Amino acid sequence: MSDLTGPALLSDPHRTKGTAFTERERAARGLRGLLPHAVTSLDEQVRRSWEQIARQPDDLQRYVYLRALQDRNEALFYAVLAHDVPTALPLVYTPTVAEGCKHFSELWQRPRGLYLSWPDREHLVEMVRNRPHDDVDVIVVTDGQRILGIGDQGVGGMGIPIGKLSLYTLIGGINPARTLPVLLDVGTDNADLLDDPFYLGWRHRRIGDDDYFAFVDTFVETVRSELPEVLLQWEDFASPHAAPILERYRDRLLTFNDDIQGTAAVVLGALQGATKVAGTPLKEQHVVMVGAGSAGIGVMDMVRQEMVDEGLSDAQARARCWIVDVQGLLTTDRDDLADDQRAFAHDPADVESWQTRGAPQLADVVENLRVGVLLGLSTAQGAFTEHVVRTMASKVDRPIIFPLSNPTANAEARPADLDAWTDGKVLVATGSPFPPLQRNGADVPVAQCNNVYVFPAVGLAVTAARASRVTDAMMRAGARALGDASPALADAKAPLLPAWADVRDVADDIALAVARQAVADDVAPHASDDELRTAIRQTRWAPGY
Repeated sequence: MSDLTGPALLSDPHRTKGTAFTERERAARGLRGLLPHAVTSLDEQVRRSWEQIARQPDDLQRYVYLRALQDRNEALFYAVLAHDVPTALPLVYTPTVAEGCKHFSELWQRPRGLYLSWPDREHLVEMVRNRPHDDVDVIVVTDGQRILGIGDQGVGGMGIPIGKLSLYTLIGGINPARTLPVLLDVGTDNADLLDDPFYLGWRHRRIGDDDYFAFVDTFVETVRSELPEVLLQWEDFASPHAAPILERYRDRLLTFNDDIQGTAAVVLGALQGATKVAGTPLKEQHVVMVGAGSAGIGVMDMVRQEMVDEGLSDAQARARCWIVDVQGLLTTDRDDLADDQRAFAHDPADVESWQTRGAPQLADVVENLRVGVLLGLSTAQGAFTEHVVRTMASKVDRPIIFPLSNPTANAEARPADLDAWTDGKVLVATGSPFPPLQRNGADVPVAQCNNVYVFPAVGLAVTAARASRVTDAMMRAGARALGDASPALADAKAPLLPAWADVRDVADDIALAVARQAVADDVAPHASDDELRTAIRQTRWAPGY
């Protein structure tokens, strides 16, 4: 579709007679007779775009088409996404974005965002000042090391900030001109990329940790100096870097890690609905996490905090949290645990009565405890075996099981299998999209714990409320608001999370809860709920058609 059919050619009610035509309009007038009638309605443009999308041979080519549309006509791009949010989301983000990252260098057409490379570290200020727009509300930054479930993609990781920020606009209403994707190019350990003659990044192995953290520190100080009020979101950093970076900077600027805090908030939101349907409060559940990476630890830490908010002591809450990794249950006698993992390690005395061969595994945990909640962020396909699930279901009326790993091929179990193994009793949510379950001849959608439920609302909230920090309580407030919107609260057979078609409306309620908590935490100026609602409404971007 030609740019000449874009919004700049639509009638402008604000133009007075005699006002000069824009450059694009003059170009269109000069092409009369060479093109079909150039002025079409927005609805027609959207319909034509979706027809083009449908004609693409696969989802990767649909992703490519949409990214090209974003480059040439951003306002139309968002109108197309908004027209069919459920279909658009998996095309512009998970799971299709994983393939986009894999093929980033060969698909690259136009620059979008900033690529800050280690060899150019002396020029970070100059590079940040080279951003397309002076005023920025949200930055999403990655180093490309741990992209979804596909590992080190180097400079190809830029597909993640670009995709995330498109959702900040689509769901959270952040003006796209006030967003900035950033890639910290510190090399790659992906041998295929290093050998690829078309690879666009710095062709070098990843730098060591001392240089790495110094580079990140320089980047943060540059952002603080140049954009002191911007929201900085960390995305897809490897576990050894993710938690230390968050802890180092969370009290120094407006920042959060979506893999750690955003994932946790979405999971907690789904758990809010699930535990109410199950009839057992979270504080009374034994919660098992399979996967001890930064995302898994982040989820479990938010679960612990919520248990404390529900009335448990910290020690009582930790006693109900169990984490299993590839080596087995985290216990204090292991010498391979990071500090954040050790915080959830159990004393070996807690499990000494269990009859196990070696370190307790997942099957041992569910056989010896009345586990009500089983979560997976392990990327270990099939980790939730039939034996584990049936054992769990034999002890609780409504087992809550969330196979959360991305992409779809890495999920710990398929929802259809979970449904079969629990005789339809399971309360399920996944990390990637899955087909609906078939129950009594009817389709039952499977809730997807996609971070898009929370992070765009957080961006909207902190921008509208003029917050200076993102606190844990703000993220939990967002999670509770998401839980309150669970369709399962009205119909126990319904999904645990709202339909994608409703996600933009739900974002306003989540943003209000987060903004209200920011005021309560004294990290935003005092404002009433009515004032916050007005600020949220005024912050939302609308294309100027």
